[in-house]
Amino acid sequence: MKSKKIIISAFIENFIIAFSSLKANKLRSILTILIIAIGIMALVGILTAIDAIESSLTNQFTTMGSNTFTIENWVIKKQGHRNKRETKLFEKIRYTEAIDFKKKYHQKAVVSLSVKASSSAVVKSKNYKSNPNIPVVGADENYLLTTGNDLYAGRFISKNEALTGKHVVVIGKQLSDLAFAKQNPIHKEISIGKGRYLVIGVLQTKGSNMSMGTDKMCILPIQNVRQYFSSPSMSYAINVMPQKNDSITQYMEEAEGVFRRIRNLSPKDANNFTIKKSDNLIKMMMQNIQYVTLAATIIGIITLLGATISLLNIMLISVKERTREIGTRKALGAKNYLIRQQFLIESILIGELGGVLGIILGIIIGNVVALIIGGPFVIPWMWMIGGVLLCLVVGLLSGVVPAIQASKLDPIEALRYE
Repeated sequence: MKSKKIIISAFIENFIIAFSSLKANKLRSILTILIIAIGIMALVGILTAIDAIESSLTNQFTTMGSNTFTIENWVIKKQGHRNKRETKLFEKIRYTEAIDFKKKYHQKAVVSLSVKASSSAVVKSKNYKSNPNIPVVGADENYLLTTGNDLYAGRFISKNEALTGKHVVVIGKQLSDLAFAKQNPIHKEISIGKGRYLVIGVLQTKGSNMSMGTDKMCILPIQNVRQYFSSPSMSYAINVMPQKNDSITQYMEEAEGVFRRIRNLSPKDANNFTIKKSDNLIKMMMQNIQYVTLAATIIGIITLLGATISLLNIMLISVKERTREIGTRKALGAKNYLIRQQFLIESILIGELGGVLGIILGIIIGNVVALIIGGPFVIPWMWMIGGVLLCLVVGLLSGVVPAIQASKLDPIEALRYE
């Protein structure tokens, strides 16, 4: 019990000495702490921003519902040893096929049809003309529900309007603000291409970086698009959202069977269409973000490696400068392990102070980026713990050699040192 008290007392004494040494060499200590802080700030800041982006992406796509799937005529596949992604196109999905599916699919689900009319349309209002970069989509009355979009104002396309091809349009919030100078656009007209359309609704904004184009989108009745934007390459998409929280697999299998029959495929024929869940895109994007995370981690570790070398050099200089102090402590009876402990504590203390400062700055910078992209505030607990442990390793690696060197000094020679 007595030996434990002596060990604890010696540790506290070494901690006080180490802290006093930092105060005595303020400029050097501050510069060393800042070097480590910059490394941790870069690591935690980038990874915090990435966590915010992941959270924002997840929130965007979960609004579509994890049980939504889409039948399309294209799929993105990995090709070659470098995992290069290529788009494979199947036979286009015709309107008659899409309508046929909607009639024959008997599962309890909401089915919507949509088609891309243009990605480079020009929209005009009384005092506004857009660049030729406005996406135009033709959709039926269920499109809003199956894609997870919400209305900011007005209403969506009705079933009658979708079937008769009325000249009405639902526009994105950003386009609404640009075309009508933030005034109420409902029941006002805009020109899309050569046609004029009555604005009946405005989509809720999703943020310019995460909206996948919906903030400037124009949604027209599907029959209107068939009449005024028709092209030979036009292919329809079928969105299906089960109304029950059952396993989505049975709904997808039923949909596959129905569409195979519509396309008259034999049991031996491969599918000439693709069915993908709504979470496939986010999985692909998350995979890309993993590479960014890896790159950020490597950059942060390289920066910390430089900080380790810098701290090691400074600790060696500190040993040299404090040779007489070490000799005095040894002459008064300090053991070698106490001298080693003193310099290790000093090195770890510098590392952890730099780590704490870096973590705070990293969280601030990372969340400023999150605020800019419209992401949520994130506290990266895993990266914070990781940063503390990394700084502990940096302190240990930087302090071991100087601590051993200090403990091996001869007390007589040390006292004579000038």
